[in-house]
Amino acid sequence: MRTPRVIVIGAGAGGLASAIDLAARGLEVLVCERGPEEGGKLRQVHIDGIGIDAGPTVFTMRWIFDRLFADAGDSLESRLTLRPVEVLARHAWRQGGVLDLYADVARSAEAIGDFAGAADARGYREFCTRSAAVYRTLRETFIAAQQPSPVELVRRVGWSRLGEMWATAPHLNLWQVLGQHFRDPRLRQLFGRYATYCGSSPLTAPATLMLVAHVEQDGVWLVRGGMRAVATALANLARRLGATLRMGAAVRRILVERGRVSGVELADGEVLAADAVVYNGDVAALAQGMLGAEVRLAAPDTPPTARSLSAVTWCLLASASGFALHHHNVFFAEDYEREFREIFDRGAIAPHPTVYVCAQDRDAQPRAAGTSAATAPERLLLLINAPANGDTRDWPTEQVEELHERAAALLRDCGLELRGDPRQRIATTPRGFATLYPGSGGALYGRSSVGAMSTFKRPGAASRIPGLYLAGGSVHPGPGVPMATMSGRLAATRLLDDLGRGRLR
Repeated sequence: MRTPRVIVIGAGAGGLASAIDLAARGLEVLVCERGPEEGGKLRQVHIDGIGIDAGPTVFTMRWIFDRLFADAGDSLESRLTLRPVEVLARHAWRQGGVLDLYADVARSAEAIGDFAGAADARGYREFCTRSAAVYRTLRETFIAAQQPSPVELVRRVGWSRLGEMWATAPHLNLWQVLGQHFRDPRLRQLFGRYATYCGSSPLTAPATLMLVAHVEQDGVWLVRGGMRAVATALANLARRLGATLRMGAAVRRILVERGRVSGVELADGEVLAADAVVYNGDVAALAQGMLGAEVRLAAPDTPPTARSLSAVTWCLLASASGFALHHHNVFFAEDYEREFREIFDRGAIAPHPTVYVCAQDRDAQPRAAGTSAATAPERLLLLINAPANGDTRDWPTEQVEELHERAAALLRDCGLELRGDPRQRIATTPRGFATLYPGSGGALYGRSSVGAMSTFKRPGAASRIPGLYLAGGSVHPGPGVPMATMSGRLAATRLLDDLGRGRLR
């Protein structure tokens, strides 16, 4: 019998995970990537020959990658050098205060007690207990499983465990749950940031996102070589298993014959036949006809009003002084609620947006906070949240420079001074992200999570077109490198299940 051939469109984490699982099962796999290298959002920009991670910066949920490599007959630790961090992130506020969160709950509770008082320290411990319970309830039934309906999710959890389902607080948003645990508004800001991990507002995101607290306590690792090394490890594993990766191979159309997928047509006109196709990109591109009219109905579009957050980022080489940076740092202004109302209601950026700073050379203890002489230049990524309107709005250079000054002003108010040559600074706007990720409008996380039912609006692994499967951060189980990786595995599993049932023959 002929070996089935699968084409994977997009060499991001989800596409590479699909390629690994399919090649490990003996299928012929070709990955077509329109860019010059694998990785998708795991990208770097280069300044004076120095690579700076410009996408995801946090490695969590290691168990997903351990399983992926083990199932392929390999091991994660033999391919990546990972080091667990003690300090998850350092947080600072313009109105005053600096707080480190630790991987150890007791140590974080002690720090919170010193920062905000005994009541909030108790609230934090209760919040951690609650988030761990939510994570345990949803890890195998939702995150690591094919997309369920609400009724199917209850069935998986078990009718005898309805109390555990109710503990996920489906009737509340994250902001409301945080108000139950924390009195200090700064702590509500800090933990409200978990909603942004899936591109959403804490004011409307489901309370289930509290599980991010446990994800971080379960382990955050630094990767030698940066997050770009994760993409390289995945790509190398796919190749070792026999998959072929073609860079600079942009897909113009997904071909359909007799109602099912038959292959792809590349931008240069080359036609490649396939028994199945895994699409690892924003599903909105399918609905908008960017991959051909034949597959427009494969998945639902994401209306602009339902898009997740975008961002304005700056990769730069600069010297830092006045504030002891860790690898991950977050700087807050006072009005966090306004930040999200401006983005989601007005399509604008608040006067003083929260600034995330990834100090990529701070892999050990933070350097001392020099108050006079600046330190040597280092690799930095600065990020502020932005509306996903990159397909409808220009982001002129002068506006981006003005935003950079506003971000730098907030950092100075918190004690951090950055000095560098503007020529060693590269910005990416929602317009740039819309170009990098077609169909997204610049949204970095697919559909925004609004309310308890929003997660069920993401499509699952099987599209509406037979033979076409979906992976990536815009589909179940959601955005982020680990979840996108899991989506690729779920797509491969569904494809292999259909192959076993004869649906691909």
